[in-house]
Amino acid sequence: QVDRYLYHMRLSDDALLGVMARFQAEMVKGLGRDTNPTATVKMLPSFVRSLPDGSEKGDFLAVDLGGSQFRAHQVKVFDDGKQSSQLESKFYPTPKEVIQGNGAELFDYVADCLLDFMETKNLKHKKLPLGFTFSFPCKQTKLEEGVLLAWTKHFKVRGVQDTDVVSSLRKALQKHKANVDVLALVNDTVGTMMTCGYDDQRCEVGLIIGTGTNACYMEEMRHIDLVEGDEGRMCINTEWGAFGDDGALDDLRTEFDRELDLGSLNPGKQLFEKMISSLYLGELVRLILLKMTKEGLLFNGKVSTALLTKGKIEMKHVSAMEQYKEGLSNTKEILTELNLFPSEEDCVAVQHVCTIVSFRSANLCAAALAAILTRLRENKKLLRMRTTVGIDGGLYKTHPQYAKRLHKVVRRLVPTCDVRFLLSVSGSGRGAAMVTAVARRVAAQRQRIDAALAPFLLPLGILRDVKDKMRAELEYGLKRETQADATVKMLPTYVCGTPDGTEKGKFLALDLGGTNFRVLLVKIKSGRRRSVQMYNKIFAIPLEIMQGTGEELFDHIVQCIADFLEYMGIKGARLPLGFTFSFPCRQASIDKGTLVGWTKGFKATDCEGEDVVDMLREAIKRRNEFDLDIVAVVNDTVGTMMTCGYEDPNCEIGLIAGTGSNVCYMEDMKNIEIVEGNEGKMCINTEWGAFGDNGCIDNIRTKYDKEVDEGSLNPGKQRYEKMTSGMYLGEIVRQILIDLTKQGLLFRGHISESLRKRGIFETKFLSQIESDRLALLQVRRILQQLGLDSTCDDSIIVKEVCGVVSRRAAQLCGAGLAAIVEKKRENRGVERLQITVGVDGTLYKLHPHFSRVLRETVKELAPQCDVTFMLSEDGSGKGAALITAVAKRLHNVGQK
Repeated sequence: QVDRYLYHMRLSDDALLGVMARFQAEMVKGLGRDTNPTATVKMLPSFVRSLPDGSEKGDFLAVDLGGSQFRAHQVKVFDDGKQSSQLESKFYPTPKEVIQGNGAELFDYVADCLLDFMETKNLKHKKLPLGFTFSFPCKQTKLEEGVLLAWTKHFKVRGVQDTDVVSSLRKALQKHKANVDVLALVNDTVGTMMTCGYDDQRCEVGLIIGTGTNACYMEEMRHIDLVEGDEGRMCINTEWGAFGDDGALDDLRTEFDRELDLGSLNPGKQLFEKMISSLYLGELVRLILLKMTKEGLLFNGKVSTALLTKGKIEMKHVSAMEQYKEGLSNTKEILTELNLFPSEEDCVAVQHVCTIVSFRSANLCAAALAAILTRLRENKKLLRMRTTVGIDGGLYKTHPQYAKRLHKVVRRLVPTCDVRFLLSVSGSGRGAAMVTAVARRVAAQRQRIDAALAPFLLPLGILRDVKDKMRAELEYGLKRETQADATVKMLPTYVCGTPDGTEKGKFLALDLGGTNFRVLLVKIKSGRRRSVQMYNKIFAIPLEIMQGTGEELFDHIVQCIADFLEYMGIKGARLPLGFTFSFPCRQASIDKGTLVGWTKGFKATDCEGEDVVDMLREAIKRRNEFDLDIVAVVNDTVGTMMTCGYEDPNCEIGLIAGTGSNVCYMEDMKNIEIVEGNEGKMCINTEWGAFGDNGCIDNIRTKYDKEVDEGSLNPGKQRYEKMTSGMYLGEIVRQILIDLTKQGLLFRGHISESLRKRGIFETKFLSQIESDRLALLQVRRILQQLGLDSTCDDSIIVKEVCGVVSRRAAQLCGAGLAAIVEKKRENRGVERLQITVGVDGTLYKLHPHFSRVLRETVKELAPQCDVTFMLSEDGSGKGAALITAVAKRLHNVGQK
């Protein structure tokens, strides 16, 4: 009979999955900036960004306002390696005249109670940080500020709504001369999550199911439109009690729910809370029993005064009537006290009503919680998730079956989540202290991280200084009397022209500059249908050859050429060859290049001071299988400039921003004192990687740069390159990560074996980690590949470290380039220069922000130059062939 009567309160799994889907939609609505104003589930940002990590310590105060009692706590958090804390509390009643009076009285009362507590604990002489648990919906714009949106739970204090409750508390504390620093405002759900999070680091959901009901969870920042920034996570206080206020649950609300709502202090509000929280369940049972009695289904139709009295049946009665063994005798006793004189059947029926009402509460609570758990799992992109829900509240704690029912339904609705439910033993007071402790730890850590990264932040004045110093070094390298001592060598390349479109023929090109070696066949057609066709093959250069003898290196190169010629079927042809050799060479003509010094990890012996073209010719002779006409030896920057110059005649600068860093540009012959002749132009390979080897930029080198330099193959050399090129950026990041870990600011202070390995942090990881498309979870996965077990907070810091290192690299590179474009402008004697820079290199091509920051810096430092950046699609190999073609053309013109 009762089942038939309360049929609408029984919810099938399909109905619960429907509630779950509706709640998920409400969450999305609450998180969106445009949809939040009309959302019933407000999804309030709490500005709690971190969970406890176990390193918190100190003495804290907490006050807890929101239930039938006001509580003051002292929390001692011990950093003893055992993650222990000690809580001492005192409870104060919250009189009706206070909770329904005015704001000044309420906060005076809170301050009085806190002072009394501090006196009891002999704390008045100490200045302690305080966490304020305020269990009502607040809009926060920072951790220590919160504007009350609306009172709930019978509170009706005048003059507080729409004001900042923290400043009201501070005023009251100042008035009472309390020596307290309010650091954090938290909701009781957030406090519960933090309390449980201290004991279990998997805890990322807080649930209150008592007088009121609410849930909070850690949401990804990128989904929270209401707060600036998309890095990391923040705890969201869902304020789910208002779910259904827009009619979303009307099909599930019964006539009893409607009657209860109409008789409440806030009709039409907090409808979900009214269906599930202990403040209302007793009243719901009373309304059902009253109607059943009026219809003659109970107590022989006799309606007692108790049944007509609002609030006469409380949650404690419902809980007692649902006890397993004593339930029926409890029911009889409770009903008799209410002057109802029940029969045995009445007791069974009433007990059944209580069960259906409380079971519906657990079901609805489980559906909304399942929606949150599903969202967490989807945020993490996991097929299966392990997590912990921290729970507090009288209904959950004292009702005999509630917890078991809730767990069972949650597990049924989200079988892909392995959920542990952890009871918050010491309530949200300890949680408020934990939020305060975490806030203090995060602030202290932030200061130390900022101090470590500050030297990488280069203001405009410093960048101008770098530009000016680069300009001075360029001039030293060009002048006869200073060239020998100049660090920026300004090497003449004997490339005196750029392509004019008449080049044609078949050419071979070699490209040596990194761990790979390329051989290319380039077919150039001239005329109206001019084109460049390329065929190439890439060969690896093993480390033992890079660092073996010169003879072994050049024999390996010739072996690769032989393989390619055979592969292309052109072994018998004597083709003109251009050799891209991306290391500093002093050239006496276009086909002679004496190696000044190896860079980028090469260390082959007996090469420095030798002509690399001769070494290549000798290796070809030793093999005695084919002959080649070596026309030109060029640097990769020159090759890049020529490749882009073929498409855009305005291209007179070549930039490589990859494994290494270098620039070349077309200089007026009259400025190149170390080469005879004053007519025309010649391309200068600056070899700017050595900028700063004379100490001129020591003021911006950090301790991490010095560590990277000292651990490199060429200490003291290529200092600018070591701050700007892909070969070294990852290593700079690794040094910073080691330092921050030693300071206990990362990876829980544990330096993994992999982090100790030089070179483990490749520059490609910077590009991946800094990608805007990557969520922090994927950043964590990249770090896991490196053997680094990171938290969400660690991932944010690592991303920040990568960002400052790569940004500085791009800015320094931009400052150097600004010096060159300014020089070009002055050479031409124009007010405004339009010029194109041909660019190649993995750092420029693949890093998500490098190219943008580089362009912005050049624009800022050379405002009178309009610089177009053109990506060299086919690399420096095609450029070597074009230089060979141009050299052939100029040679033929000379002969004529």
